[in-house]
Amino acid sequence: MAPRIGIIGFGEVGTIFATDLLKNGAAAVAVYDIKFEHPDLAAPLLARAASAGARAASSAADAADGADIVFSAVTADAVLAVAEQAATYLRPGQVMVDLNSAAPHTKTAAARLVEASGADYVEGAVMAPVGAPRIAVPILAGGPQAQAMVEALTPLGLNIRAVSETHGRASAMKLCRSIMVKGIEALIVDCAQAARAFQVEDEVFGSLSASFPGMDFATLADTMAERVATHGIRRAAEMREAADMLADIGVVSDLARAVAEAQQRGAKPKA
Repeated sequence: MAPRIGIIGFGEVGTIFATDLLKNGAAAVAVYDIKFEHPDLAAPLLARAASAGARAASSAADAADGADIVFSAVTADAVLAVAEQAATYLRPGQVMVDLNSAAPHTKTAAARLVEASGADYVEGAVMAPVGAPRIAVPILAGGPQAQAMVEALTPLGLNIRAVSETHGRASAMKLCRSIMVKGIEALIVDCAQAARAFQVEDEVFGSLSASFPGMDFATLADTMAERVATHGIRRAAEMREAADMLADIGVVSDLARAVAEAQQRGAKPKA
């Protein structure tokens, strides 16, 4: 039987997942976002839910009521709060799939909270921006029920792969990669701003492209500036989680925190 889905968090990821899951055969999708409780913020989200064919729930517990699988798609700083609340309403037989970019210790703590309810917890590490691939974005899954979620969600169009039965490992894979990717983004944005200020961008980008064949630094400068402007707030939160991960293993985290601040500075204010 097709699963019934609950989604907590109705931003970009929640919207795309709700829309595509229903198109791909989910029995039903209920969504909830904390903004639903604020009339001045709720209207566009409720319209999106209606357009997708999803039920707008009155609470996270309402979204999870009757669901087989509950996705958590909030922000890194809300992971534990959502898991703590979920422990009060999830039931045995339900599975929470946590898609948030959080440090391994955060995911491990969230798993303990959810599993105390008798429900199962699967960490999901989303390995690329969701905009273009949509629900087919690569996802690494971890936890004792990771393979079961692969089998349940692949028929609905998810590109999900089980990588570990231990919580935290998938998130470590994600955040170690993020240190490199988000760091390169921040460096290229600053490099491009300086090169353009001194009108030496052709020489600088040409030299970099010669040093790293196959990389078009002029194009990357524009692409990465747009990524930071659009997603900088979320990416800053992700990099703070990466910094916490480094600190947990005794590695100085100053560089990762500086990247987080650079991502935050480069973000375009929300309209």
